[in-house]
Amino acid sequence: MNTVATIPLSALKKPAALSNARWRVEDVEALFAWPLMDLLHRAQQVHRQYFDPNEIQLSTLLSIKTGGCAEDCGYCPQSAHVDTGVKAGKLMPVAEVVEAARMAKDQGATRFCMGAAWRSPKPRDMAAVTEMVRQVKGLGLQTCMTLGMLDGSQADALKDAGLDYYNHNLDTAPEYYGRIVSTRTYQDRLDTLAHVREAGIHVCCGGIVGMGEGRLHRAGLIAQLANLDPYPESVPINNLVQVEGTPLAGTEPLDPFEFVRTVAVARITMSSAMVRLSAGREQMDDALQALCFLAGANSIFYGDKLLTTGNPQATRDRALLNRLGLRIQSEGAI
Repeated sequence: MNTVATIPLSALKKPAALSNARWRVEDVEALFAWPLMDLLHRAQQVHRQYFDPNEIQLSTLLSIKTGGCAEDCGYCPQSAHVDTGVKAGKLMPVAEVVEAARMAKDQGATRFCMGAAWRSPKPRDMAAVTEMVRQVKGLGLQTCMTLGMLDGSQADALKDAGLDYYNHNLDTAPEYYGRIVSTRTYQDRLDTLAHVREAGIHVCCGGIVGMGEGRLHRAGLIAQLANLDPYPESVPINNLVQVEGTPLAGTEPLDPFEFVRTVAVARITMSSAMVRLSAGREQMDDALQALCFLAGANSIFYGDKLLTTGNPQATRDRALLNRLGLRIQSEGAI
């Protein structure tokens, strides 16, 4: 029997009111269970209310400090707890970061994201990272950073420098989190998000699927994100990239249609957010990426690398967007 009746009518008939909804995990799980064609149709309806369905925003992500991270995230090749061949490096010089941002802009990116493999930035690091924000912002790009956990004063300093977005993912549902990370708590992540909000910085927050979790956990992750007040302006959906040497290497891959369902459910529950097709695109064929765009993804990471793992080449991305008739967003909305 069709499960549509199990979804709150407010969620079905009034997508404009979704930002005020409280999503129960069981309601989100019921969305996942819809027939795929119905789910895609609904996601596309919601998507078209808030966005041009033929426009894609491009972001470029640069690792400004690679490897040696004190955290033990089971998916991450940059953790100091594992041997994956990733060497610990120093923070990049500001000038090199700004040149990389200039090149990204020349290739069509409107947002430049800078990531450092830290548990949290040290006081000595803040002067350099805030200067990176100022100079990249000066190029006319949106700025985003992911530096691990932040306290209130660090968030304020980044805001003062002009930071537009801060990325800090929840990774998975609270009930599954302990199987992935032990060196920081779920509440630590929520506290960082609160500091970012209080500083007036937009939130980029999503998660990773394909880590051995069940559908209930994927629903739990989406419910956590959708129930943040407000929900994130930017929601990256990552498909696990398995790296030899990490604890999650060898995990059973996620069914591709389940990944598409996750994108669609994120779009329905966070209607006005940018839903970013993130890690794992290197392993996706063109047809699967097209389904993700149909499901409501309207942003991609663009370039040769996503931190330390592969990302589709820029020329391949442009060729795919051209084949699908998708335009590159000329100016990303904050």
